[in-house]
Amino acid sequence: MTEVTGIDHIYLAVSDLAASEAFYDRAMTALGFRKNRFAIGGDPHVQYYNRLFGFVLRPARGGHHDSYAPGLHHLCLRVDTEAAVDSAAAALRAAGVDVSEPKRYPEYAPDYRAIFFQDPDGIRLEVTNYRQERRERHDRWDTPA
Repeated sequence: MTEVTGIDHIYLAVSDLAASEAFYDRAMTALGFRKNRFAIGGDPHVQYYNRLFGFVLRPARGGHHDSYAPGLHHLCLRVDTEAAVDSAAAALRAAGVDVSEPKRYPEYAPDYRAIFFQDPDGIRLEVTNYRQERRERHDRWDTPA
């Protein structure tokens, strides 16, 4: 069986590429991503990337995002520790991004700490910590249940 080992890239179709690029320049740079540009079929693309995956903006061809319509509800990025969630919040704020206060969400998991913010199209983003349940899932993957 072929195992998927991670997300390679995420594409977001945005209503105003310039406004989204200005927002993601602040947000993704604050989170340690690098940036490049390219075109596919004449459409400009803006990519933010780290060692693990790419996050790409491209012009939308109509419509507006509704996080409660079928499709993407939100995108969650993971950092290693609860302290890193707090650091991400501080870095985002320093970059001018309106971000929620870091807090625990025990209704999700006892050690779930997160922050939330949204882009110019209303796409919700989250940063959370690498929780114990996720670490155990990773470490015990090959152990029979």
